[in-house]
Amino acid sequence: MGANFSALFIIDCLSSVSSSSSSSSPSPSLGDLPESCVASIIGYLDPPDICKLAKLNRAFRGASRADFVWESKLPPNYQVLVDKIIPSVPENLGKRDIYSRLCRANTLDGGTKKVWLDKSTGGVCMAISSKGLHITGIDDRRYWNHIPTDESRFCSIAYLQQIWWLEVDGEVEFPFPPGSYSVFFRLQLGLASKRFGRRIINSENIHGWDIKPVRFQLWASDGQYATSQCTLNEPGKWFHYHMGDFNVESSNSSTKIKLSMTQIDCTHTKGGLCLDSVAIYPSRVPVVSVIAIFGAATATSRSCNLVRYIGRPQDPFSNSTDRGHGNHFKDVG
Repeated sequence: MGANFSALFIIDCLSSVSSSSSSSSPSPSLGDLPESCVASIIGYLDPPDICKLAKLNRAFRGASRADFVWESKLPPNYQVLVDKIIPSVPENLGKRDIYSRLCRANTLDGGTKKVWLDKSTGGVCMAISSKGLHITGIDDRRYWNHIPTDESRFCSIAYLQQIWWLEVDGEVEFPFPPGSYSVFFRLQLGLASKRFGRRIINSENIHGWDIKPVRFQLWASDGQYATSQCTLNEPGKWFHYHMGDFNVESSNSSTKIKLSMTQIDCTHTKGGLCLDSVAIYPSRVPVVSVIAIFGAATATSRSCNLVRYIGRPQDPFSNSTDRGHGNHFKDVG
C-alpha cells in the first residue's frame, strides 16, 4: 500500500515538473525532484526499499539520509536500546546510521545474548545461546557437552548424550518496544558433522523422545503465561519450536520473561538432542526470515499444541524458592 502510494506520488511530482517546464526545456527526470519531496515519498517505504532507491541518483541518496525518514522506522524507545546495546555512539550520529548499528547482531551479557533490529520491519529480535540458559546437569559430561559448530550464531551448541531429567530454564529482562513477540526453542535431534564436505548426522544416541512430549512454558512479569508441548522427531533438521507469545504494552520499562523446557518423566532416559538457542522476535516478522538469519539450510519451524492465558496460580516471579517446577509439572513428562 505504501509503495503504491509512493509510486503515484512520484508520477504526480513528475507531472507537476513537466507542466511547469517550457517546451524548449529538456524533459524533467527524477533527479529534478527536490530532496524534501523525495524524502516525503520514501518515508512510506520499508528500509530495504529506501536503500535501493538511494542508488538512483544524488537527490534520492541525499533524501535517504534524512533523519525524519529513519526516525519513523526506529522503535519508539530506540534511545534506550542504543544506551543498552551499543557501547559508544557519537553524539552527531544520524538516525540512518543508528538504524544500521541496531540492525547488527549486538552482543550482551558476555556474548550469551544477541540483539538486533529486523531490517524490514524495525522490530527488536533477540537470541539467547545455550550458555545463557540454565541447563540441569550441564556441568556433568556424562550428560551434556558444549560442542563448537558453524550451524549456530554463537558457534557453539549444548549436546545431550543421555539424561533422565531434562530441564532447561531461561530468564531475560529487556526494554522490548510495544508489540507482540513470539518465543522459540531452536533444537535438533542428532549431532551434525562434516565428512568430505558433506553434512552427516550421528543419530546413535537419539532415544526417548517418542514416549512423551517435551513441555515448554513462558511467563511474563505482568502475569501473561503460555504453555505448549511437542513431540521431537525428524533427526538432522533444526526446528524452531514455538513455545508461546507475550505482549508488551509500554516501552517505559523493561519486560521480564522466564521460560522453560522440560521432559521429567523419570521412567525412561532420553538423549541425542542438540540445543542451540532461544529466539525472541516480533510476531509480525515472518518465521522464514528469522530462520534464514540463524543460518542452517536444513532449518524449519514447528507449531506445538499451544495454550495461552493471562495469570496463573503459581507465579515464578515471586520470592519463593520454587522456580515454578512444582505441582503443575506432575501431570506432564
